Amino acid sequence: MVARLGLIAGNGVFPGFVARGARAQGVEVVAVAHEGETDPGIEALVASCTWVRVGQLGRIIDTLRRAGCDHAVMAGGIGKAKLLGGFRPDLRGAAFLARLRTLHDDKILRGIASEIEAEGIPVVESTRYLPDLVPVPGPVAGRRLSRAEREDIAFGRRVATAVGTFEIGQTVVVRDGLVFAVEAVEGTDAAIRRGGALARRGAVVVKASKPGQDLRFDVPAIGPGTIDSMHDVGATVLAVEARRSIVLEREMLERRALAAGIAVVAFDPEVAP
Repeated sequence: MVARLGLIAGNGVFPGFVARGARAQGVEVVAVAHEGETDPGIEALVASCTWVRVGQLGRIIDTLRRAGCDHAVMAGGIGKAKLLGGFRPDLRGAAFLARLRTLHDDKILRGIASEIEAEGIPVVESTRYLPDLVPVPGPVAGRRLSRAEREDIAFGRRVATAVGTFEIGQTVVVRDGLVFAVEAVEGTDAAIRRGGALARRGAVVVKASKPGQDLRFDVPAIGPGTIDSMHDVGATVLAVEARRSIVLEREMLERRALAAGIAVVAFDPEVAP
């Protein structure tokens, strides 16, 4: 029997990468895409695609069950504005929301995964079909680091861990031992632009998963757009977690980082800063 993956697709390019990776491994992909969030191009990459509104949990589960999916992946995010003000829940979605005591991303995603798994459909890591996108410790792109930059990375890691404890965000912007921005609801690129503008030049961006984060979803990801945001505000270093992050469109990212003089590195999360 051919394995059948249920792809619950959010925004960005990540869902497309998952679909291509699964197909390359001989897996049939059935997508559930979100109106106003998911790239319509996903339809060309999957066997079938059902469009839902944010919050229609019952329709998502019914689609996966009817298609005979034997496992599922959650790939791509949903804009915070849509989460806070654009919900269009069905009955099951409304019941799920009524049981929640928090709107923290990780709690919502864990809860959705539990609802899906209660129907006999395991939710697996999105990186299962994308092993080549997960960085190992060491340089990823661009130039070598200076000693001061390495120190700022270590400082940024400690800040990111502390901030992640409160489930605020994954990204911090630092320079010379000072914090210039912490990602909140605005997202990574907006936090980079805000912090980089305050730091002026030489900002160091650190992006890391939250302590205890379930890496089946909301995996920290970077791509060429991240480099563009950094270049626009003169930020010079991007540090991400090895084995717990995803580097999208790596060749393009490498070219842009090299041209902009930006160093991109993956640090080992098992080694203390």
